[in-house]
Amino acid sequence: MIKGSCCCGAVKFELKNKPSMLGTCHCSRCRKVGASAIIFVKKADLVWVQGKDHVAVYKPEAPYKYERTFCKNCGTSLGEILSDDDSFPIAANAIDSELDLKNQMHEFIADKPSWYEICDEAAQNLEHPA
Repeated sequence: MIKGSCCCGAVKFELKNKPSMLGTCHCSRCRKVGASAIIFVKKADLVWVQGKDHVAVYKPEAPYKYERTFCKNCGTSLGEILSDDDSFPIAANAIDSELDLKNQMHEFIADKPSWYEICDEAAQNLEHPA
């Protein structure tokens, strides 16, 4: 099992299987909530250990549609961990276990701040990759 948690430990979860991908989102919204490094997981692989009731949801105004979640206690970004989709991104920094993954893509690179330099060979996309 791959273990994950928030900073204060109120939220704990496990993944039954390795995430399908690791990527980096450069949009201003992901950067602001501290969830630029994201892993894609299957809903069936997510096992709640404790603290699902400690997860708060930020619902954006249109035209944005993706909700962001975080720990109510410490504010740790959890990506879209409460999504009802079959597969969704969660913040890679919430993972405690070692992941044998390399960054596979960058998205919204036009929104990348000038101070950040992409230093890998991962695919670069102007928006969400197809």
